[in-house]
Amino acid sequence: MEKASKAGQKPVIAVDKEIGKIAESPSGPVGLDIGTSFVVAAENERNHIHTVKQLNAFFTIPKSKFAKSILLKNEILFFEQDNYFYIFGFSADNFAHMFNTSTKRSINSGILSNDEKDAITVVQAVILSLINRPKNLGETLCFAIPGEPLKGKGSVVYHESVIKKFLGSMGYAPITINEAMAVVLSELSKDDYTGIGISMGGGMCNICLSYLSFPVITYSIQFAGDYIDSMAGLSVNEPATKIKSIKEEQLDLLKDPKDRILTALHVFYEDLIIKLLDSLQRVLFSSDQIPMVSKPIPIVLSGGTSMPRGLKERFERTLKRYKLPVEISEVRMSEDPLNAVAKGALLMAMTEMK
Repeated sequence: MEKASKAGQKPVIAVDKEIGKIAESPSGPVGLDIGTSFVVAAENERNHIHTVKQLNAFFTIPKSKFAKSILLKNEILFFEQDNYFYIFGFSADNFAHMFNTSTKRSINSGILSNDEKDAITVVQAVILSLINRPKNLGETLCFAIPGEPLKGKGSVVYHESVIKKFLGSMGYAPITINEAMAVVLSELSKDDYTGIGISMGGGMCNICLSYLSFPVITYSIQFAGDYIDSMAGLSVNEPATKIKSIKEEQLDLLKDPKDRILTALHVFYEDLIIKLLDSLQRVLFSSDQIPMVSKPIPIVLSGGTSMPRGLKERFERTLKRYKLPVEISEVRMSEDPLNAVAKGALLMAMTEMK
């Protein structure tokens, strides 16, 4: 644990996966965050933690010799299946924009999609674009899994089992960590890993109450960034992709909205925070496992949906309306919201390595 704790103090250097760059074979433990929007791999380097991110999306085009030659010439990531080329990763986004349509997702609401028959193959291809077989057979790899959804859909057990089997076939010794617990490991070392970690992703929000690094309560709600995009889009009759772009580039929750799209984003961000805090209050009060904590504990927020300016302040303001069975000391943002889960998974892999 000492080695992992020291690694946790290192800065994170994050990069997007470069088109055409071949995945390397890790020579040490690996942390993996397999999210609805992105897959992030983390490794421990001498002076920093290195993370590399790939878009978890795909786009299909009919097979042809001409199309294949163009894809190969431009070093586009793809694989062949049935009568189609499956373009995946950041390349898929470029193609979707070119055809004025949307990419497809292999992960839906945080769990392997049952709407896409090739979801497993796509996830495998995305992972292989980030990491190759390990240099040492049996290298420890920890990947994050969601908590069981409240009133949700999809099977976490199936999701975990399928991915674990694939990673094992690559030569890793795969283990898992709850996604929100990974946030706790990444961000709450100075609090003895005691607090509430919340990962606000694309498909779901994951929540974990941790006491001295033990995950006491874990669960998820299948409302997150995609919910905001789709509901705001429906409300103003605009495509979710346009809403998402404005959310990521313009949204400031500290400022009064100036148009109907920003107004809709404000409305549904508040709605998401209320859904999240309603669930937290309900789950904590219904549990008989709440530890007797002697002092107030922090809440730490992470994930892409937590990134708009003013989210922390909006969360704090709404939290004041709720009574919880544990006292909250403060609400914090993760140092690096997009990489906190992968970093936490890496720290777990380093702790559990053989």
